[in-house]
Amino acid sequence: MLFDKLKEACESCEADTISLSGGLDSTILAYYLKEKKPKSIAIIAKDFVANDLAYCQLASKEFDLPLTIITVDTLEILEAIKGTISILKNFNDIEIRNNIVMYLAIKWVRDHGSNGIITGDGADELFAGYGFLLNKTEDELEKEIRRICSVMHFPTQKIGKAFGVVVESPYLDEKIIEFAKNIPVNLKVKIEGNTKHGKWILRKTFERKIPIQIAWREKSPMQEGAGTSGLVKLFDVLSNDKVFLEKKKKIEQESGITIRSKESMYYFEIYKNLHGLPRKVQDVAVSCPYCHANTENSKFCRMCGAFPI
Repeated sequence: MLFDKLKEACESCEADTISLSGGLDSTILAYYLKEKKPKSIAIIAKDFVANDLAYCQLASKEFDLPLTIITVDTLEILEAIKGTISILKNFNDIEIRNNIVMYLAIKWVRDHGSNGIITGDGADELFAGYGFLLNKTEDELEKEIRRICSVMHFPTQKIGKAFGVVVESPYLDEKIIEFAKNIPVNLKVKIEGNTKHGKWILRKTFERKIPIQIAWREKSPMQEGAGTSGLVKLFDVLSNDKVFLEKKKKIEQESGITIRSKESMYYFEIYKNLHGLPRKVQDVAVSCPYCHANTENSKFCRMCGAFPI
């Protein structure tokens, strides 16, 4: 059933480009789309360690898909940060680190005349792909997946809209969402080969259809796969401790906002220049303790990235 429903969702895609990280989710989509021969692209940071390079090459070779590896240097990444913050309207360090990857991919699609991009959005939320879910009891896991699905959002859609690029995400097909909700959680998180895996049912379904190294590849966030996680250390090195603490203190005194890191400071200053200060929520019960933005029904702040709250 899962196999057929995903096949149907992929066959309905009309975009001619797939974002191919070489992770489980995008490689499954590449398997279904191989007959259509879409272009595939991967974003790789030139100056940082990126985990996706070998895997996206393996996936493109396995399914004979033309692959464009877009290597971006630090200056290009910093420019993409500004564009990403402009579109997403937050200074959420985790979201920005991940979504500058999609910003660069979608920009490439627009600049090269493609008609859209296919992404693996939704698989982690629907099939329990996040590492923090692995050690929960079945009851806890069931509740947490329901909560995540009730608040899940995908910045790629905003970025695509800003660039005038159609973003298609087969895992977010209504039939897939409904089907996934009824899959028992013990088929989403399960031990295989002495290791507990999220998205077990996806891995098991496709382990003989995609490269085995990818089918059982450990979850790698987009920022680690593309290498943008290196920004954390970059900002830590480039920013003077004394200057950071002085800025942090001044912002707290003037706005009550607490900046958690040097990286967050860099993003906050861009955000403030573009959008002003974030809107405060008066109800303490649903506001972030760091930036006072709305966090209702969430354990993290979409505005500043604080987690857990």
